[in-house]
Amino acid sequence: MSKSIDRVAAAAREAGLSIEIVRMGESTRTAEEAARQCGCTVDQIVKSLVFAGEASGRLYLFLVSGSRKLDLDKANRLAGERLVRADPRKVREETGFAIGGVSPLGHPDGVVRFADETLLGFDEVWAAAGAHDAVFAAEPKALVNAARATVANLVV
Repeated sequence: MSKSIDRVAAAAREAGLSIEIVRMGESTRTAEEAARQCGCTVDQIVKSLVFAGEASGRLYLFLVSGSRKLDLDKANRLAGERLVRADPRKVREETGFAIGGVSPLGHPDGVVRFADETLLGFDEVWAAAGAHDAVFAAEPKALVNAARATVANLVV
């Protein structure tokens, strides 16, 4: 397995979250691709969106349902600063994850994490596990707790 996938597995174990990481063999980079591969609805895919504080450069992770759109005004208020899409190189350097495989788990402490409340309405969600084709299923509340994310209303 890759270092990123190993880190996700270790983070899940440390948080007491039992997961099985599955390599799909095909891309799960987009919510639509992931849903097709996982056999679930797009709503059940957890998008891991990384933004950076425009002034601070600090990274923020937003977990939202695959069919929903992050409300940037709400995100800015939660962050306490204006956010911009994080540069993919910065994401890779600071989190160890490449865009398309960013997991909710295994982030350094400096990354601030939020999860949209709509995710909690599902029995099961699927999230990236550190590679473009690696995913895992989890119960949403357990995932949010393991990710150490603050639950908020994040979507449009």
